[in-house]
Amino acid sequence: MSSPNTEELLDPEMCTAAAGVAESTAEPGEPRSHFRDKLMRWVTKGGLAILDQGLISGSNFLIGILLARWLMPDQYGAFALAFSVFLLLSYVYQSFLAEPQAVFSGSAYRKSLRGYLKTLLGIHLILTCFGVVLLGGAAAIALAIGKGNGLPGALAGVAIASPCILFFWLMRRAFYMNLAPGRAAVGAFIYFVLVTGGLFVAYKRSLISPFSAYLLMALGALATGFFLLSQIKKVLPPDTAHPPKAREAWRKHWEYGRWALAVSVVTWIPYYMYYPLVSMFSGMAQAGQLRALMNLALPMEQSYTALSILFLPYAARICREKGLSSAGPLVRRITLLFVVGSIGYWAILIPLKVPVFRLLYAGKYVEVAHFIPYVALGTTLWSAAFGPAILLRAIESPDSIFYARLVASALSLLIGVPATRSFGLWGVVWSVVIANLAAFLISMYILQRKTKSVPLLNPALQGEG
Repeated sequence: MSSPNTEELLDPEMCTAAAGVAESTAEPGEPRSHFRDKLMRWVTKGGLAILDQGLISGSNFLIGILLARWLMPDQYGAFALAFSVFLLLSYVYQSFLAEPQAVFSGSAYRKSLRGYLKTLLGIHLILTCFGVVLLGGAAAIALAIGKGNGLPGALAGVAIASPCILFFWLMRRAFYMNLAPGRAAVGAFIYFVLVTGGLFVAYKRSLISPFSAYLLMALGALATGFFLLSQIKKVLPPDTAHPPKAREAWRKHWEYGRWALAVSVVTWIPYYMYYPLVSMFSGMAQAGQLRALMNLALPMEQSYTALSILFLPYAARICREKGLSSAGPLVRRITLLFVVGSIGYWAILIPLKVPVFRLLYAGKYVEVAHFIPYVALGTTLWSAAFGPAILLRAIESPDSIFYARLVASALSLLIGVPATRSFGLWGVVWSVVIANLAAFLISMYILQRKTKSVPLLNPALQGEG
């Protein structure tokens, strides 16, 4: 099973910086030295944005590996299950706050960024209060029915951590509203040091548990978030227009986020529903085994996320200048690049799967190492879907991606649920392979239909070579 990361293909703030890199071109009559300086500034901003995301992704990867080494399998399964629930909440948050923030901060509210940020903090409070109540209630229910495998503590921990982590994400994005990824990267580094350092201290003092892990993540995110908040006036200019009223901003966010929420739900189902399914049908320890398997795909997934962000503005420009007739060769090249990269990654890892498991997990989870070739097949098919997905976004057709993922979600429910119940992890890995294959084929079919029906994006370029 392959995950699209908590922010899927397009982290809005990274896309903003990457788009600047791709779109930086010399204007007529612009001195070469001035153009070179401008280009270097954009390259620097793009690099800092990728560094920022890399530090966050790297900290999540390291936390997953350390907890897999230090926790018992059922405790690690509880941590993984709680994290999958947090990701569903984060998708809702992304839909109604993060993605609209990236759009409106550069358009409707670009002259009142400080006031807009205050309004966003109010929306953040409302959304996260809902999440705390939901997750806290789930923790209380798990405790009441006598779950003694770490699940009540994991759910209580993620209930505490979720508003803090999402607050930290909001403050990181605040710097991207004025294209200042450097300070966000500093915050990501502080978070990385605080959380990983805290985990080592907790382990040395025999205090490590799913609850303590989430509590450390909460403390690290909260401290870093307030540090970034203290720096925000140095980046955001004073408002030159009236800040938006809360009701107005919420209405705009709601109108924008409804469709994004639908995409988020059908994204979560085929990738993360298996953690609660496996824990329900086969026990919490198998959820830990599933997470241990999926950890090995994370480095490749993070790399592809960054590449897709860089390719998107390029694909949009090519389609606009050369028309959709260029989509076929372009999608083949991008798809081939991602598939070959995936095959190369797994060709190195598969022969070493047992030593890698022993090295990463201190001898644990070796019994599931034989699943790695099937995980590799699923992630390779997932990688192939990047090609058509990038092109569909480039031609401004996100609804097409929704329909492709909707089919993948339907297959996951129809096939994945009974397969997981009957065959455990075998059912999971094969269900994911089928869902990823369906998503790729449907995306390619929709893109082919689009290239035949949608006219050239820039009619003024008709007839140009």
